[in-house]
Amino acid sequence: MNRQEVMESIRDNVENANLIKHMLATEAIMQALARRMGEDENEWGLAGLLHDIDVELTEGDMASHSKLGADLARDLGASEAIANAILCHNETHGVAPETSMEKALFCSDPLTGLITAAVLVRPDKKLEGLEAKSVRKRFKEKSFAAGANREQIARCADIGLELDEFIAIGLEAMRGIAPHLGL
Repeated sequence: MNRQEVMESIRDNVENANLIKHMLATEAIMQALARRMGEDENEWGLAGLLHDIDVELTEGDMASHSKLGADLARDLGASEAIANAILCHNETHGVAPETSMEKALFCSDPLTGLITAAVLVRPDKKLEGLEAKSVRKRFKEKSFAAGANREQIARCADIGLELDEFIAIGLEAMRGIAPHLGL
């Protein structure tokens, strides 16, 4: 499995441009976390890129979401480690994240939404000027980006990161692909 094949499958299965941007942002954060933790950047990145490939196919059915995604990933040649990370990022299935990659994907998924929302309220709507402390401040505002599950983001402690460091890593990763995110 390579990234080009994954992107082709995403184009075939995902129409929503914002969902694709979320998947790209998750890929970037997962790669940054893999670098930080001495893990396989390619494998972790592919887990992030593929994690929501089935959202439109399952039409928001959380009981099916990520089960189908894990199967699609396997069909593309993904390792069981990637498939399991995809499966357990959805709490509906009751499969707790156990490996570092699973835990990283679980907490990175909602972080992309919090960072994106923090950018979109800025006048320039650019990641370049956004500071991690601003994202941290928004984290404390429960009504801001309410869909970004704070408890899930805070589970970064499960991979040995303080929240401020995790936010900074995520923000820097997303800055690295800002043109692809339109931010």
